[in-house]
Amino acid sequence: MESQGPGTLCDLCLSQVCRSLDALCSRRSDGSMCLDRAPLFPQETADQLLHRMVTLGTLNDASVGIFHDAALLRLRRATVRRCCVSREAFLLALCPHRLQELDASWVSGGLTGAAVVSALASSDQCRSSLHTLSLSGLLLDWASLGETTGFGSLQGLRKLNLSNTDLGDAALQDVSTLGRLESLDISCSAVTQLTPLLGCRDTLRSLVAHRLRRLDMPPAGLLDVLGQLRALRHLDLSEDHSAVGDSDGRDGSETVRQLLEAGPDLLPSLVSLDISGRRRVSEAAVAAFVQSRSRVVFLGLLATGTSSCAAVCAKKELKVTGEANETQVCEALRRYQGRECFVQEALVHLYNLVIDISEARPDMLKLVLSGMQSHPTSPHVHLVGTACVFNLTTQDLAEALPVALLSATVAQLLCAMKTFPGHQQVQKNCLLALCSEFILQDVPFDKYLAATLVINWLSSHEDPTLQRMAVAVISVLVAKLSTEESAQLGTDVFIMKQLLAIVQQKAMVAAVDSTLKFALSALWNLTDETPAAAENFLSCQGLELYEEVLESYYGEASVQQKVLGLLNNIAEVEELQRDLLDEDLLEHVLALLQDSELEVGVRYFAGGILAQLASRPQAWTLSHELLAAVPEQLHASILTWTPIAREMVSYRSFHPFCPLLQTSQPSGVQLWAVWAIHLVCSQNTPHYSRLLQTEGVTELVRTLAAQPDTHSDVQRLSEGIVHMVEEQQSRSMPSNAQTGPSNS
Repeated sequence: MESQGPGTLCDLCLSQVCRSLDALCSRRSDGSMCLDRAPLFPQETADQLLHRMVTLGTLNDASVGIFHDAALLRLRRATVRRCCVSREAFLLALCPHRLQELDASWVSGGLTGAAVVSALASSDQCRSSLHTLSLSGLLLDWASLGETTGFGSLQGLRKLNLSNTDLGDAALQDVSTLGRLESLDISCSAVTQLTPLLGCRDTLRSLVAHRLRRLDMPPAGLLDVLGQLRALRHLDLSEDHSAVGDSDGRDGSETVRQLLEAGPDLLPSLVSLDISGRRRVSEAAVAAFVQSRSRVVFLGLLATGTSSCAAVCAKKELKVTGEANETQVCEALRRYQGRECFVQEALVHLYNLVIDISEARPDMLKLVLSGMQSHPTSPHVHLVGTACVFNLTTQDLAEALPVALLSATVAQLLCAMKTFPGHQQVQKNCLLALCSEFILQDVPFDKYLAATLVINWLSSHEDPTLQRMAVAVISVLVAKLSTEESAQLGTDVFIMKQLLAIVQQKAMVAAVDSTLKFALSALWNLTDETPAAAENFLSCQGLELYEEVLESYYGEASVQQKVLGLLNNIAEVEELQRDLLDEDLLEHVLALLQDSELEVGVRYFAGGILAQLASRPQAWTLSHELLAAVPEQLHASILTWTPIAREMVSYRSFHPFCPLLQTSQPSGVQLWAVWAIHLVCSQNTPHYSRLLQTEGVTELVRTLAAQPDTHSDVQRLSEGIVHMVEEQQSRSMPSNAQTGPSNS
């Protein structure tokens, strides 16, 4: 995971190739892809391309076809992990290569372990070159193999992972014929006897036998077999800590106890032992093992209750997975990424460690994120993981974390919200983590997806505190959306109704709180330059509600500004202006404009509504006296306004201002438009100067300033805008830039 800075140029290029395969490839008759004009790839780059396709989820039966030509794309370390690849595609695309490593774990598409082994055995190159193979999570279907084909055909194998498969005693017997086998993982398999392992007693250095539920060997027999594996350096006999042992003691605990107390004559080469999850193990047995094994460098003790014993803690150089301290817990998260039971256990202990954390810990956050990514469908992992994320990113901690790491973390939070829609605590944890100003403002992630997920969550929760946070998050997210995304979100009637329901709920009790203000802001942003959303607002009886809010919240400037801001958005849409041509409504807006006791912000937005409506006299349906009065009152009111230092409003575009800047418009309409442009330009000159230029608004203002019959008040502000734009242009121009044609 890239958590520090941008990706490498190689990674970026490979990602682009993966996303552009359709354009770069032609199709064979069987539908598989073939790269057009493909260069000879460096060997390591071919491996990296395959891995990147897997990571991005673009590898399938069709796309894996680009590796058919083993002369152009030469694979050595291949993976199809968790991809959908059929036996035929696997045989054609991967077996022609001289593979050294292959990870076919958890492949879907009907590919069995027997089919993989058979295909590899059919290649003379792979039979001798392959030294690492993982078939974890596959159905082996070993009975389908002929007597002459099996693991024994792959005599180069040194490392084999058959965890989470239907591996039985017969297949294990075949594995034992591998003369070079050094590492074997048979965790969560169906084996009942380990006696076949004696066939590789001289080579086997690592045995992982986690959670062998069907193992049926008495402690003495099992220890006898293990004792003959003289080369064994790493042994994993861990168990799911939630498992209930058999009453006869054959759950492995007695075997583990005897192993711990046996002394160094049993497995003399052992340097690593994992017995995590064995709750019946005593501290005395663990202490005896540690004291008699000076060469041991790792001990797995998570969920045994023994990781804090004095003998273990005294051995500082010993790596331990456990719960006694932060080091042990983090070690557990690093080592047990693939084991849900241990990831959950370690996260519980990590949560207790980070409840009151005061410094940023990107190392911990990476471990939590990796655990959640490794178990995307586990509600137990995500329940604790999301709680840890909140504690590790709360308050000022987020600002000290790498942005790319935060971006990946938020993506996982959104994934959790999608995956567990009915899990209230997971949803709550995700919302709490998202409710961070730094994350919402400065971290890149899918804002549209986040907004839809939070709004959906809001529909079934009425807790005031959580409701406030949810609406706050929505308000910020909506402001960050593109115009297209806002339009898509705003046309969703459900979303519009949810936000309007919040406003109505607060208005019924005349509440003035942050929840109301956030909901009003969200609706304001949702309808910004989005006619479909504005029309949706009207169809949901939003206008009637807003008229009530305007009257009942008279004098509440922050509420009135947001209400009037949304009505401005509606007024900018010609087709919807007729809905605002209500005499009572306009009389109220005109009263707000004229009230000198109100803040300038309220009067500004009231003026915007009136300017837009008065700019189209041909569509005016009310009295001519009111139409004549509006521009006059606008002009008079604006002359009393003082400039506002704080940023009161931001504009995505000045297109709605263009009709107001026409020379045929009344001076009051023109004055409101140039006052508004002058205001935002003076607050953010570089941004708005560029926007005015690119949208051609500068020329409209310049024309207005040059017209002899333009009102002097309008002329003065227009000239000020032109001056600001020209001054900004001169500042932005390089000192050696040529302003005329080049002689060269």
